Amino acid sequence: MRALAIAATGMSAQQTNVEVIANNIANINTTGFKRSRAEFTDLLYQVERMQGLPVRGGDNVVPEGAQLGLGVRTAAIRSVHIQGTLAQTGNTLDVAIVGKGWLQVQGPGGETLYTRDGALNTNANGQLVTLDGFPVDPAITVPTNYKDLTINETGEVFARIDGQADQQSLGQLTLVTFANDAGLAAQGGNLFAETTASGQPVAGVPGDPGFGTLRQGYLEDSNVDPVKEISELISAQRAYEMNSKVIQAADDMSGIVSKGLR
Repeated sequence: MRALAIAATGMSAQQTNVEVIANNIANINTTGFKRSRAEFTDLLYQVERMQGLPVRGGDNVVPEGAQLGLGVRTAAIRSVHIQGTLAQTGNTLDVAIVGKGWLQVQGPGGETLYTRDGALNTNANGQLVTLDGFPVDPAITVPTNYKDLTINETGEVFARIDGQADQQSLGQLTLVTFANDAGLAAQGGNLFAETTASGQPVAGVPGDPGFGTLRQGYLEDSNVDPVKEISELISAQRAYEMNSKVIQAADDMSGIVSKGLR
């Protein structure tokens, strides 16, 4: 009975949906995290009667026909790149991106990776790094004897050195944008990698047309909405239960047929 296979694809799809929702909820407090959404498409159709064919013995054609769908499949798990709310931290090395853009960091293998997690720190050499120790690109080194550090909205980094009256420029933070942010490949650790689907990165200065700005002393919260996720979870659970009921009903129907043939 085809209903068994069709309902099984529905249960598999809703299981994937629940797993995506679970990951969203697990990362509800992850800095710069973007929620994901499972998207589905229908499977192939089995044609019982083709529409548009001429009716036997006349000039009229079949208006609709009969096509039976064979279930559902997962088409994509899309990352929803909507701005998260800003949380004030008071840490002078924290920066939040307001608008479009990604910070560039140097990965463990020397490759360039991208992040919206602006929780920065300094390593033993005074270089700006992520919480996992990956250096920010372009590299910026903060002197050990600095008193005040300022990162303005356009990404310029200044520090007042002990014994000096004027601030000294330390460098320029840049941002990159992509034609398709959803095409980036998640690497874990709030890092993403360029792919063919994302397109090549376009570098620019924060505040330029098409680029966001930086906000010192803030971090971007996850864009996960707890109420929405719970609602989606309940809906997925109900859909899973309905598909299981279909399987149970189809199995009961098969049992009736089997008993009737004895």
